[in-house]
Amino acid sequence: MASTDARLLALEALVQSQQTTIEALTGKGGTIETLSGNAVDVDIAWLVICGAMVFFMQAGFSMLEAGAVGAKNVINILFKNVMDGSVAALCFWLLGYGFAYGPTVGGFIGNGNFGIEDIHNGAGEEEGASDGWEGWFFQWAFAGTAATIVSGSVAERTKLEAYLVYSAVVTSFIYPVVVHWGWGEGWLSAWGAMGGDDPKPLLKGDERSNGMIDFAGSGVVHMVGGFSGLVGAIIIGPRHNRFDVEGKPMAIKGHNTTMMALGTVILWFGWYGFNCGSTLGLSGGLGNIAGKVAVTTTIAAAAGCLTATAIARSLVGSYDISVSLNGVLAGLVGITANCSVVNPWHALLVGMVAAFVYFGASRLLLRLQVDDPLDAFAIHGACGAWGLLATGIFCTDENVQYAGYPNTNDACGRGEQFAVQLIGVVAIAAWSASMSGLTFLVIKATLGVRVSEQVEAEGLDRSEHGMQAYSSELLQHTEHGSQQEYRAAGSNKIQPHKDNSLAAPPPAASSPSACRPTPSRSAAELSVRLVVLFFLCWGRGRKESEMRGGWELKWARVSPSLCLSVSLSVCLSLSVQPEAGKRSSLDNGWTGEMA
Repeated sequence: MASTDARLLALEALVQSQQTTIEALTGKGGTIETLSGNAVDVDIAWLVICGAMVFFMQAGFSMLEAGAVGAKNVINILFKNVMDGSVAALCFWLLGYGFAYGPTVGGFIGNGNFGIEDIHNGAGEEEGASDGWEGWFFQWAFAGTAATIVSGSVAERTKLEAYLVYSAVVTSFIYPVVVHWGWGEGWLSAWGAMGGDDPKPLLKGDERSNGMIDFAGSGVVHMVGGFSGLVGAIIIGPRHNRFDVEGKPMAIKGHNTTMMALGTVILWFGWYGFNCGSTLGLSGGLGNIAGKVAVTTTIAAAAGCLTATAIARSLVGSYDISVSLNGVLAGLVGITANCSVVNPWHALLVGMVAAFVYFGASRLLLRLQVDDPLDAFAIHGACGAWGLLATGIFCTDENVQYAGYPNTNDACGRGEQFAVQLIGVVAIAAWSASMSGLTFLVIKATLGVRVSEQVEAEGLDRSEHGMQAYSSELLQHTEHGSQQEYRAAGSNKIQPHKDNSLAAPPPAASSPSACRPTPSRSAAELSVRLVVLFFLCWGRGRKESEMRGGWELKWARVSPSLCLSVSLSVCLSLSVQPEAGKRSSLDNGWTGEMA
């Protein structure tokens, strides 16, 4: 009996000990709560750091754009970049964030949380979650980026007040609507499309579909900025002396290549906050996704740079640093949508094709006499569209699940995802172009959008800001140097432009630029090399995918033709090989034209 009682007492003591342990783990302030709180704190810190990196991209845009414009417009372009961040902060706080992430109205626009009224001290305490401050901060940095892209397209001839009005409109309304479509509860979203407890992602309306996959914003951010900039450039018109009397492009060189290179490297650095930060956290396995995104982002940027360099050398005959820098940005924009759902070899192809898309789009705009001083559309608009389409071409169902998308299906394998991405491209392009066009036309009819020809000739620094970035002696030396280049090219006469302004004629055949090395390879040979490299990479990747149970063979056969059609059409249709004695890259005006 005594032995039994002793055993019961021991058992009671053991149970009480276990209860104490469980309470210590699960109670308020216990180990589990502490660990959960630590995970939330880590996620918050991650977003704050990445948001700061994305905001630091404003410094990259500032350096890049300041180096690409003339010395007499440096202060103006720097001022616009500072204003973009400031205007975006207030507009996105008061209106934009509510339109983007408020409860959906028919899948079109958000309606709520204006002035971030739902974010306050202790807002997430009951659920053990974040209060939400860092979410607004991170998204504001993205809004500022979308606005800044436009400044490059309309540089060196736009009224400052007109640009500030447009910046307010794009960050208050145009951009937030697209954010709601793709990242909120909008009709394109992969994260709860149409709201409610029963999401309806495009196309099937149930778990068989994913909705549009745009992980970090090739479409949501870059297409909005790129297509808005394109429309602005068309409505405002080209800079004086940008095209000669025959409509051929004339060189307006950037004044500082060092600043352009520095700006591009800063942007590349900030892009890791842009893409990796879009995991929105590190806990729960998100750190692995962030690591993968860093790898694919790096490979695409490098591939874009090297491919653009090869294009310039093969089709123009020189190693043009501006084209190489633009190739970096083209690869980064192209990979932004799909960085989490593709493999490294996919990233290589995405970056390579992005370089061709950029080059072809840039040349096409020159043929159409559209003056985009920073090539913003070619890089952000065209390559942003390519990034969305490349997601549908190269995504695998395994990678989509690994990236944390909510539905389990085979949408990538059976090709449905490409159709969804195509719909997203058309919708974003149409919305951005139409709304931006309306905005610029209203501003043109009221405030006016363009400075006078005299102000443009003197430079916006003096007229808009009452100061100059450089001394008068240095500015005169810069202008005198440009005139000497034209005289050395045999241009002793100035021809009137079709709008009665003065335009220097193209260099004669005896000019130094005509003595540049001629292209060493034809466009056809370059295309053949691209095709061979593409099939080598694709064959290897397809084999790996089959071994891992990835792509369906039917879609695996279709995807190469889609990718090749983009690259070959751009290369052969838009990239014209200059003949000996004709204009080189310096003379046709796209050297130093950055975005």
